[in-house]
Amino acid sequence: MDEEIKIINENTRKEKIKKFFIKNKKKLSVFLIGIVILLISYFLFLEIKSRNHAKVAEKFNNLTNNYEISEGNIKLKDDLIQLINSKNTTYSPLALYFIIENNLIKEKTDINKYFDQITNIKSLDNEIKNLNIYKKALFNADFANENELLNILKPVINSESIWKSHALLLL
Repeated sequence: MDEEIKIINENTRKEKIKKFFIKNKKKLSVFLIGIVILLISYFLFLEIKSRNHAKVAEKFNNLTNNYEISEGNIKLKDDLIQLINSKNTTYSPLALYFIIENNLIKEKTDINKYFDQITNIKSLDNEIKNLNIYKKALFNADFANENELLNILKPVINSESIWKSHALLLL
């Protein structure tokens, strides 16, 4: 008798499952299609992001490899500024460093503005942000007074960054 009840319960359970799938066939198919579309969109987004990063890398490499020291570097300077404005976590800081190293922009306020743009990149690691703040202070150390340097270095000094000791030494 117990075996018959088990068989009946099992058959009833199977029937309930079948009826559930038949009754909700449209909802389940829409749900599965939605998940597939989300997965495809996510991987497509990652691929596009990777390609854009590769394009920025190639552009930066072409600009820096074909750099010639001359006075007519306006296009190079504009292209490097465009790289800074792209807010790429790797190549925006490198473009700024290249500009500073080769003296392509003479205005200190413009350089400080680009440093601020780089430190405001949201996806940038905190230690890299602190490094850029420290580099900004180093850049300004020759012509800024102590209060200005203190204001620049305040985020680094108030943090537990590895750059804190360097910032304190600079002050």
